[in-house]
Amino acid sequence: MKSLSIGELSKQSGVKITTIRYYEKVGLIAEPERSSGGRRLYLESDIKRIGFIKHSRFLGFPLDAIREMLHLQATPEMDCSTANEIAERQLALVKQRISQLQALEGELERIAEACGGGSVAECKVIEALGDHSQCEADRHVKIEGL
Repeated sequence: MKSLSIGELSKQSGVKITTIRYYEKVGLIAEPERSSGGRRLYLESDIKRIGFIKHSRFLGFPLDAIREMLHLQATPEMDCSTANEIAERQLALVKQRISQLQALEGELERIAEACGGGSVAECKVIEALGDHSQCEADRHVKIEGL
């Protein structure tokens, strides 16, 4: 079986070297064997595993969920209901974020439309940002990633 350097693995998977090392550190990929000179030696199967992780991260799955799905993948005879539950949890979070973003969009549109130009001293945008009571929402929820 052909072994790959970390640079080659990075190139073939499209994942940065630092990210590959991070995945090793957090246990998403096994620490590779080393050459006599201490270089990491990866397997071709690591390309597919890193691709799985990369795609999962793109879809917003947290590392713990990815770790759990990798464990499921390693036991193919298991019922897939757990994988579906993980996907359903992620879908619920995405729907929640969309709802929060739509509320944020509405609030920002309202604030921006209130601006009639003029000096900063009379700026409705600056005024609204400094006085939360001018917002339509009672409270704003911090949206992860923004």
